[in-house]
Amino acid sequence: MADAVIGTVKEVIKGIFENVTAKNNTADATATPSEKKPPSTPEGMAVAYGSLVIMAMLPIILGSIRSVKLHKLKKSTGEKADTMTKKDAMYFPLIASAALFGLYLFFKVFQKVHINYLLTGYFFVLGVIALAHLLSPVITSLMPAVVPKVPFHILFTKGEGKHKEDIINYKFSTHDIVCLVISSGIGVWYLLKKHWLANNLFGLAFAVNGVEMLHLNNFVTGVILLSGLFFYDIFWVFGTNVMVTVAKSFEAPIKLVFPQDLIEHGLGASNFAMLGLGDIVIPGIFIALLLRFDEASSGKKRKTRIYFYSTLAAYFLGLLATIFVMHVFKHAQPALLYLVPACMGTPLLVALIRGELKVLFAYEDHPEDKPEKKEKPSKEKDNKDKEEHHSTSSSLSKKKESKKAK
Repeated sequence: MADAVIGTVKEVIKGIFENVTAKNNTADATATPSEKKPPSTPEGMAVAYGSLVIMAMLPIILGSIRSVKLHKLKKSTGEKADTMTKKDAMYFPLIASAALFGLYLFFKVFQKVHINYLLTGYFFVLGVIALAHLLSPVITSLMPAVVPKVPFHILFTKGEGKHKEDIINYKFSTHDIVCLVISSGIGVWYLLKKHWLANNLFGLAFAVNGVEMLHLNNFVTGVILLSGLFFYDIFWVFGTNVMVTVAKSFEAPIKLVFPQDLIEHGLGASNFAMLGLGDIVIPGIFIALLLRFDEASSGKKRKTRIYFYSTLAAYFLGLLATIFVMHVFKHAQPALLYLVPACMGTPLLVALIRGELKVLFAYEDHPEDKPEKKEKPSKEKDNKDKEEHHSTSSSLSKKKESKKAK
């Protein structure tokens, strides 16, 4: 087992220094007829890539809007939001690289079928929860009045009095149970058939929830995260075959797929174009931050969402550029190579033109209480107390002197 792992690691390290073109030629030459994808028509490719672009834009738009609502809700309740710090953003590409390479080794050493069994069960549970959360507002609005909305509350605590902690504190209703049943039905369909439609439903649910709940606290954190993942994506796609191998071997809803031969074979098509969820969620949380910035600034100087709309348009163009280059060179492309400059450069250009660079960099979703600011009032209070003490002591001394004089 150890020899197999060491051998695999050596192969990967050698592959980093290999020429990408030579690697593709040898892969095409050694591919068996069963491994080769059926040819797709230009119409089929246009439908597939157009559908992927639409499916990539929808989670970003919907997730950004929901992130604004969640941000306002947490501010109103005083609840602290889980945000990514600058340190987290710096370490994220390294952690993602370790996880990606670990999966690659697992697929090389162990049988792919067994790994995918475990991953399928894991993502089945996560997918059902994510899809239920996404469908809850829609199904609740469509629910007939005959079905009563009975609230439930599961509370499981630890300790008593001041040491009391909530371990489970979950509120739901009968409408949420209906959503869970529907999502479970889609999950069973995915388990049994692994159909691409079920995969996309789970993938869209993951993407929307990711954009909604993963919050960048400020613009600088977003720049650090996107810059690190820019080089991460280029290295693992162009430098090695790790990213492509894991994406093709990983049978889980971590990517959106659409058949290029849908016109010829219908829903049973098998020649898929794919887009990883990371290429949606990572730029998506950055674009959601810009929408929250627009909303926070709307009541002060402007009433437009110029940062959100312009960066969303830049993401769209970056995605088109990715597809164009991939089609021309017939090789997998790191989407973040095109998306990061587009999404990062656009708000900077807009802020530079509008003279709002300082405002953009100073914005924070959840301003942290700095210790320096807390110390200043305390010092002022100490000075006031000293002055009061000095004035009282001086008045007492004056009274004593007057008494002695009498």
